[in-house]
Amino acid sequence: MTKQLKALSVLLVAALSLNASNVKHEMLISADEAVKLIGKEGVVFVTGDSGDTYELGHIKGSVEMYAHHLHHSDKMGNMECSPLFMCKEDAEKYIGSKGIDNNTMVIAYDDFKGPNATGVYAFFKSFGHEKLKVLDGGRAAIMKVDPEQVVYDKLKKEGKKIRKERKKLVKAKAPKEEIAALKAQESEIKKKMKAQEKNLLVVKGIEKKHEHKEYHIDMSKIDYDWIAGKNELIKASEDIVKNGDKSQYAIIDTRGMIEIIGQRKMDNVARGGHVPGSKFIEWKNFTDFENKLSFSKLEDMQKVFDKYNVRKDQTIYAYCQVGAGRSTEIISALKMLGYKNAKVYTGSWDEWGNDMNLPIRR
Repeated sequence: MTKQLKALSVLLVAALSLNASNVKHEMLISADEAVKLIGKEGVVFVTGDSGDTYELGHIKGSVEMYAHHLHHSDKMGNMECSPLFMCKEDAEKYIGSKGIDNNTMVIAYDDFKGPNATGVYAFFKSFGHEKLKVLDGGRAAIMKVDPEQVVYDKLKKEGKKIRKERKKLVKAKAPKEEIAALKAQESEIKKKMKAQEKNLLVVKGIEKKHEHKEYHIDMSKIDYDWIAGKNELIKASEDIVKNGDKSQYAIIDTRGMIEIIGQRKMDNVARGGHVPGSKFIEWKNFTDFENKLSFSKLEDMQKVFDKYNVRKDQTIYAYCQVGAGRSTEIISALKMLGYKNAKVYTGSWDEWGNDMNLPIRR
């Protein structure tokens, strides 16, 4: 083989390798694919964002299951059916009330960042739901591929330009006729925008009532590869404190630093701080903010875990405030990268911070 052919071969292998590393996980669905499923029978889009966010903008026909409310605990953070997010009967009733049955394709999404979408994903995944995806890029990605949104955004931009010009004329005390003409143009654009809203895939408004469907949870199919309880965390924390980086466990605190050091605590939690032995890896490391996608490239996410010495031979736990959101973002990233023993601590700081028998660090 000539030197030129060898060089070409090396470049080809490198390109294929890079392309393979950029291929995202089967848990994700792209906006290009998801947009074809909006309004289809047997498919339900589920936002993990709050009800207020839903009203401001949601995928047409979708339902709201706020990730932070996807677990049941008392005011002291005790979870009655730990490590399940909800007790079987409660979960069945709640899921069914959203028009979802066991055969429904559930597509979880949020604004684009990923935590609330993965909270919904982990919730369904833990109960053994089979037809399940995360919309990579969420609501923002759908808006980007919707041609009707392009028309709407163009009208909006034009309206802002005219309004800005009108305000300049008012300030300059221009003739009333000129100001009135711009005001009329602005009014006409508003009418066009209002009419165009009916064509959009992302719409405003409150959630509509859904036909209740029967949903059954088979307790033999609970996926304990996704969820962990307090006793597992206690064991892992003790082992990490004793053995350090040689431990077979890793615990990841996915919150912001002011929560980790105990400077900030939630009103419903008695103590601020973190689980002893935790590694501090904030969830923001894994969202692709530049391209508004729920996850960064695989190789970029791997670099983060390598930096913090999170190994594939360890059993890894992640927690946040409520166990559905920031922690599920990181566990999902780990799963995508082939970390088989990665679990969400569903009780998270709600449970740990309220249990006075458990140690904390600040």
